[in-house]
Amino acid sequence: MLAKINNKYEIDLSKPNDISIPLSNTDENPIAWYIDKPEIKPVVFGEWIGKVAEGSSTNFNNIFFNPHGHGTHTECLGHITREFYSINQCLKQFFFTAQLISVQPENLDDDLIISKEIISTALDVTKNIESLIIRTLPNPTSKKSKKYSNTNPPYLSEDAAIYIRELGIQHLLIDLPSVDREEDEGKLLAHKAFWNVKDVNNLNEDARMNCTITELIYVDDSVEDGNYILNLQIASFENDASPSKPVLFKILEL
Repeated sequence: MLAKINNKYEIDLSKPNDISIPLSNTDENPIAWYIDKPEIKPVVFGEWIGKVAEGSSTNFNNIFFNPHGHGTHTECLGHITREFYSINQCLKQFFFTAQLISVQPENLDDDLIISKEIISTALDVTKNIESLIIRTLPNPTSKKSKKYSNTNPPYLSEDAAIYIRELGIQHLLIDLPSVDREEDEGKLLAHKAFWNVKDVNNLNEDARMNCTITELIYVDDSVEDGNYILNLQIASFENDASPSKPVLFKILEL
């Protein structure tokens, strides 16, 4: 099934590349930020259990999870501001031009950093893109179940985040638990640089309200670097972040 995006790009909707990580209550679920795995369990009312295998007519589960620590999620600037902003209000469009790049973080003072130079070398700036997807190397499938807490994962330098912002990229996706260092004394330099947030207590007028960061994606090696159409879908949570399902579609030759 073919579709045209903005009357300019043709994609085949029957060939999606899902780059999200599913959420489960198993040990295969990735975890960040020092929390336990998600809980998915039937509702219990007295002797009634919301599970067909236990005699109910339906499966009726409660789900307890944290969008930031339990899998692929998309966040707005409300993640770092004193005032409440919702991802459901900030993200109102869902198809974007995108470029996927693969990068090898560099070792600097025992940290693995994705620098401006690394991004600028990998990125084709001749293409007018709205979103950037960063796949870090190496790229083992174990990323999909990795326990990130206390591992000091790679992160984006402040200069790299500024560079991405200045290119006009609105949506940043990365296969790490955060664009910032795991322990950074609350500085959140890359988050602030990307969203152009100068004061979290008094938001500046030129802060990037409609821009998003998506973390904990996984891009399989079968998906080649290059240009795509991104479909970025979230659940309709009135929260700073939501679990999300980013999907890439190859752009067909017209």
